[in-house]
Amino acid sequence: MKAVNIVSALIFAGVSSAQTPAGFTPIVAEKLEVTFGTKNIATGGQAMTKAETSRQPTIGISGPANQTYVWMLIDLDASTNFANPRAGQPATYLHTVLRDFKATGAASGDGVTTLTTTANGPVAWFAPQPPAENPPHPHRYTNLLWEQPVNWQIPSAANTMLQNQRLGFNVTNFITAAGLSNPIAANYFNVTG
Repeated sequence: MKAVNIVSALIFAGVSSAQTPAGFTPIVAEKLEVTFGTKNIATGGQAMTKAETSRQPTIGISGPANQTYVWMLIDLDASTNFANPRAGQPATYLHTVLRDFKATGAASGDGVTTLTTTANGPVAWFAPQPPAENPPHPHRYTNLLWEQPVNWQIPSAANTMLQNQRLGFNVTNFITAAGLSNPIAANYFNVTG
């Protein structure tokens, strides 16, 4: 019995330390620092408003950042029916994918290295805009960060997914098609329409 309790505690600890929502794969343990203006996403699932998330956030990671990175924002709670969300099926919607993020300098006093990019694609910033729903229901917006391979060019299959399969977007299939490893950091927040 004691062994079962220990195993259960370890499983719970692993799930509770994930920076991605429950049920999302891949599970990511490292926190991606995400800040909208002056409001930091301190904990996964933090409630935000559409107004607060209207501008692209600043992102960063703990410790040094010696690589180039790719950042993605997805809505895990979109509907296949934009006109009448309750009539549709739940679906993932790809909002943004930006490449070529690099450290802007050394880590701050709290150990976070800010990442920036001048790229506006392959999928430009598209702010969270969940529709008003009755009853109101929060959408989980998930941020993912990958190390970008050296001389990375987006393979055509991955580019097709980015341009033509935004509704129903499959992150796991994208990782494979894009030739990326699993994400190194993540974070998520909720916005209600």
